[in-house]
Amino acid sequence: MTEEKAFFRLISRLVGLIGALALCQLGVVVLFITGWDMARLTGGVGKNFRHFPAAAIAPARESPKSAALLWKSPDISSIPDTEEGDLVRYGRELIAHTSIYLGPKGKVGNMSNGMNCQNCHLEAGTVPYGNNYGKVAAIYPKLRHRSGTVEGFEKRINDCIERSLNGQKLDAESREMAAMVSYLKWVGKEVENEESFEGFGLIPLPYLDRPADPLKGKIGYGKHCASCHGENGGGELAASGLEWIYPPLYGEESYNTGAGLYRISSFASYVKYNMPYGTTYEAPILTDEEAWDVAAFVNSMPRPEKDFSEDWPDISKKPVDHPFGPYVDGFSEEQHKYGPFGPIIAAYQ
Repeated sequence: MTEEKAFFRLISRLVGLIGALALCQLGVVVLFITGWDMARLTGGVGKNFRHFPAAAIAPARESPKSAALLWKSPDISSIPDTEEGDLVRYGRELIAHTSIYLGPKGKVGNMSNGMNCQNCHLEAGTVPYGNNYGKVAAIYPKLRHRSGTVEGFEKRINDCIERSLNGQKLDAESREMAAMVSYLKWVGKEVENEESFEGFGLIPLPYLDRPADPLKGKIGYGKHCASCHGENGGGELAASGLEWIYPPLYGEESYNTGAGLYRISSFASYVKYNMPYGTTYEAPILTDEEAWDVAAFVNSMPRPEKDFSEDWPDISKKPVDHPFGPYVDGFSEEQHKYGPFGPIIAAYQ
């Protein structure tokens, strides 16, 4: 009997140990799933959710895993001293000082509002997480749902000129267009695909659980932005009168309602990790809420309007924060512009 009791005690302990291990494994699985869900609801959506009509649900924010993986623009001193190299250098000059060539007093043409491409794409599109051009060469031509067509470099450049520079299309056969295309290809020449490096584009911000507030944003604007861009958002013009030292953020000389930065998620991400001027993604100054609210304030102010009614031929592909209807859901334009975006996302889920 003593041996039988010992045997049964041993069996009992083994069963208990197996049960404990099973519970631990179950706990890990639950935490994994819960954590994944929380990331999804606070701004992150995995590849399994790309079929949702709210196509621009922001991915979870991630910092670079390694400085070695962070994309770095090629050194401009490496541009060859050739005819093609001259075209690349001219393209860089056009990106950095667009208005001198194509602005209201441009020496090549008068087709834009006076802003430079690098007002939105910092340092001629070379700054990590500064809305850079690093992966452009690797992904274009590409299908863009905004136009419903496959777009090449020329179409993408003209989109920016028409929207962010509130201008007219540049001749696709012009030397200026060829130069900008050459520069974009040179900047991304070491990028084989969009997953080659980190640091492209912008770092998305988690969505707020409330609408972004223009009134709070006005306070944040006065605190962080007005010293450069002016109390009235009009920017600061260079002494030459040919380009802006600090671009206008609203008003008739700023970007129009078709621009990418008119979506507050893009504007909020941009200012969070790049503004005030000199800020980097490694040491942001604005809080997430300040960034969202400043974006709401700036994009609530008057600016040029343009008819882009042909955008989004498939309205189910509109980003969750696209501020103009119609939509496939029942939410208002105001909620699509300012949020909260959680209920919209939940409706699709």
